[in-house]
Amino acid sequence: MSKNESDMKDEISRLQTELADAAKNWLAMDGLWFLAVEKAYGLDAAMACDVKVWEEFSVIEARRISVRLNLPEHGGLDALDRALRTRLFAHINTCTISRPDPHTLELFMLTCRTQDARERKGLPFFPCKQIGLVDYPRFASTIDPDIRTECISCPPDEREGDFRCGWRFTLNKK
Repeated sequence: MSKNESDMKDEISRLQTELADAAKNWLAMDGLWFLAVEKAYGLDAAMACDVKVWEEFSVIEARRISVRLNLPEHGGLDALDRALRTRLFAHINTCTISRPDPHTLELFMLTCRTQDARERKGLPFFPCKQIGLVDYPRFASTIDPDIRTECISCPPDEREGDFRCGWRFTLNKK
């Protein structure tokens, strides 16, 4: 390996580390904000506020990713696949993305920093399905309005298999 190749790999590694650190900071801010609202106004109010935040943030993140990756309008599941792999959560959680058929994409979150931390502390899982039912459809439909989203499993659902949550995205056939 040449010095230039080695320097480039070092730079890429440094940037990946910085991005993961920034994503951890984002998640910490999101968690601290939520806990502060929950403490002041209760869980129901915190969840209602969180839903409102994700309604807007999901669209903002999808639009910024679309521009950054130069994704085509109506790019279908290929565009969604690329976009999901660059979301902030993808830099701090382990997930798999598969294509069981040409019209379907499935995302399985294998690790989740939020749920893993709660499990370590002996706390019940955070009931994030309510948030996911806003986040994932808004994100996916911003990438392509013809994509429909369904939850496979997400807390507070009973845990299935070796994943924290699972989501299915289907491209409407034309």
